[in-house]
Amino acid sequence: MRAGDYGQCLAALVQGEPTATDIARVLSPKNEEEHGALVVLADRVRKNNVGDGVHLRALIEFSNHCRAACQYCGLRAENSDLARYRMPPDEIIEAATIAAELGYRTVVLQSGEDAWYTAETIAQIVSEIKSRLDVAVTLCVGERPERDYALWREAGADRYLLRIETSAPELYATLHPGMSFDNRVACLHTLRRLGYQLGSGVLIGLPGQSLETLARDLLFLRDLETDMVGMGPFIPHDATPLAGSETGRVELTIRMMAACRLLLPRAHIVATTALGTLAPLGREWGLQAGGNVAMPNVTPQRHRALYEIYPSKICINEEGSHCRGCIEARINSIGRHMATDYGHALSAEREPQPAGT
Repeated sequence: MRAGDYGQCLAALVQGEPTATDIARVLSPKNEEEHGALVVLADRVRKNNVGDGVHLRALIEFSNHCRAACQYCGLRAENSDLARYRMPPDEIIEAATIAAELGYRTVVLQSGEDAWYTAETIAQIVSEIKSRLDVAVTLCVGERPERDYALWREAGADRYLLRIETSAPELYATLHPGMSFDNRVACLHTLRRLGYQLGSGVLIGLPGQSLETLARDLLFLRDLETDMVGMGPFIPHDATPLAGSETGRVELTIRMMAACRLLLPRAHIVATTALGTLAPLGREWGLQAGGNVAMPNVTPQRHRALYEIYPSKICINEEGSHCRGCIEARINSIGRHMATDYGHALSAEREPQPAGT
């Protein structure tokens, strides 16, 4: 077992065959020198495999209705204090149009698990966006039957984001009452089989989570051959059963991103808004630890504060044009640039490049 040798554990990640013990050791450096070695290595692997461009995904949160009762989420059905909204199809398409005019090459259509939007309605929205605008479309609307996923793929949807949140079945069951871990995994495999570029991710700092479970989360994402990974710190919401729980740590989130980059060198890895919520430079730190994606919000301003998965989210009072300029300035401040292509999956394009080339 290599648990005591940080350098050997890092090497195991780069070589692609670490144990969960190796990863857990990487996630728990003994000093700043070890932490720095991980971040520097991840940044080098990022540069060699995906370059210096940062892909911007324009996020449109079109409904905060949700049938689920996830223990950590402010959108959960039992939150009767939350004012609910739904954007009609024409408003969603208008928001996507504004995003394209601002230069975004991807729009992400995200909602709670809201069956009010039928499969046909979402297919029509996707089809209209693809026919009118030169953008890639990512869907993030939860668990649906295979028929729905297939219909949306036929309509032109390029990607699907379905976060696992935790790959530990018992913890998943505790956090997601009434939902099935096996069904979640089956949905991910269905999406892959249908030809979607596949995104997933985990929450970091959940009650009941350990370094071992986080390590296994990374192995799960590797084995799934995830094309895009979103990992953010857990931020407790007062209107959930996890109110008062400890907030996830920014430093651990950064290390998870870095370790993920070593395991998935060609993946797109998101520096999440939650990182920026907990630390003013959180997104920049994430981009410097292996990240290459940011997701500015282009949801109409009147809706933004109501899409409250977690409290105190940044940028909810800003116009889309301001967010666009702000995030590009942040990217430029760390010596990176905004990518101008669609940012499609890179995993199959060429073999991963070693850290030293």
